[in-house]
Amino acid sequence: MTQILTIRDVEQEGRRLDNFLLSQLKGVPKSLIYRLIRQGHIRVNKKRAKSSYRIHLSDEIHIPDIQVTPQHKIKLSVKNFEERLKNRILFENDQLLIINKPFRMAVHGGSGVSYGLIETLRMIRPEAHFLELVHRLDKETSGCLIIAKKRTVLRKLHELLRNHQIQKEYLALTLGHWAHKKNRVDLSLKKRVLRSGERMVEVSESGKKSLSEFHLIKRYPMADLVKVQIATGRTHQIRVHAAQMGHPIAGDQKYGDATFNQKLKEKGLKRLFLHASRLSFELEPHQTITAEAPLDQELEEFLDLTFGI
Repeated sequence: MTQILTIRDVEQEGRRLDNFLLSQLKGVPKSLIYRLIRQGHIRVNKKRAKSSYRIHLSDEIHIPDIQVTPQHKIKLSVKNFEERLKNRILFENDQLLIINKPFRMAVHGGSGVSYGLIETLRMIRPEAHFLELVHRLDKETSGCLIIAKKRTVLRKLHELLRNHQIQKEYLALTLGHWAHKKNRVDLSLKKRVLRSGERMVEVSESGKKSLSEFHLIKRYPMADLVKVQIATGRTHQIRVHAAQMGHPIAGDQKYGDATFNQKLKEKGLKRLFLHASRLSFELEPHQTITAEAPLDQELEEFLDLTFGI
């Protein structure tokens, strides 16, 4: 039986069809939604539409009956995620929220992950008509993540990102010792997909401009704790820049140093040592919003036990 959704909320206007469906079809795998769109089973005003189609007020979206995972399994999965998100809201008002994303939690479903942070938030906050990721963090990275509650706010924040007006800071533990207290890395980056389907990023003159600054915080016997400020937010930017400079991030299985990783693993490090520690921006003139996420306890304990901070 076909379900028909009529767009009546002005906040939904201009939203991509795929993102709208992901927010409405709770529990339906992302891959299935894209397949249904691609095969023409989901129609807008009785016509085929691409996933990138921008919806309008009064649009009628026809959705076929979809069989999904048993509801009790969905609730169990969401409950586990909800537990992990407890006490991790860093800032919230009627426009947005900033959350301290846990390590190993994907920001959205896909690539073998049925549920991510955004899908979970939508499920545990059914009263919220609009919740969208403003930016992304790698699954292996913890820390500050912005969620917009209104489409107008999402557009404003995207504009701030494009104009490099959101200050982002990270904490990372890197191999060896940096040459200076402040180290600027200006290397363009390009994404490529391997035959296996794995996504990699490499330094390339034909890539997108990428700028990172690494500031020394504390020096240890075989590693430096650094604060990283980024003017751009490319995929894997900090990880690739650090590795390219000869100082890969501890626990980085993709771009890191295997020997370094193994030594720290034996000392108790079981994850990527990269944490989005601070965000600051002006959403409105003279309205500065700042959020700080303390270093995860497991990382603090690792530094204490290994180096005696």
